[in-house]
Amino acid sequence: MSAPGIVVLLSGSGRTLLNIADRIESGELKARIAMVIASRECLGAERARERGFDTRIMPGDIEPSELKRLMTESDAAWIVLAGYLRLLKIPPALEGRVVNIHPALLPSFGGVDMFGGRVHRAVIDAGCKVSGCTVHLCDAGYDTGPIVLQRCCPVEEDDTPDSLAARVFELEIEAYPEALRLLLEGHVSIEGRRVRIMKV
Repeated sequence: MSAPGIVVLLSGSGRTLLNIADRIESGELKARIAMVIASRECLGAERARERGFDTRIMPGDIEPSELKRLMTESDAAWIVLAGYLRLLKIPPALEGRVVNIHPALLPSFGGVDMFGGRVHRAVIDAGCKVSGCTVHLCDAGYDTGPIVLQRCCPVEEDDTPDSLAARVFELEIEAYPEALRLLLEGHVSIEGRRVRIMKV
């Protein structure tokens, strides 16, 4: 059986894309990066081309019909958001097959303006003692879909947004491939807003 194809959407540096690509190359994650879509010319798009991935620049909103066409063209079954900063309109055929990672413990510190350093500044300003990352399935909102997996870390007294971001990203490096493996291998069941992980 061939590895399931994924389409990666990004807007920034592409370091999450590289992490996923490295896990695929090592055999840890059984998947195939079928296409990379960037919302703008960025370092992530450059890195995708360097790795030899079919890379498209698509500014603006991607219509559901166009997204479905691209998925068919690339023979992909999953969409993986890797620092994609636009709200994706998900066609019914792809519901439950679009995954995102957020650098905080949802449902806290999510939403339309919560990305990058803004998230970590908000966590620190709120006096939180822990933070972390959340892998979730996407729905019609920003950061509101069912939670697949979370990992947490302490917020230190002298943390800055940059130092907290670095600690959280170390969690993301492990959490995203793990969650993708569970999803792609069919080890989860979705019951309403709850995602149950079956014993593997």
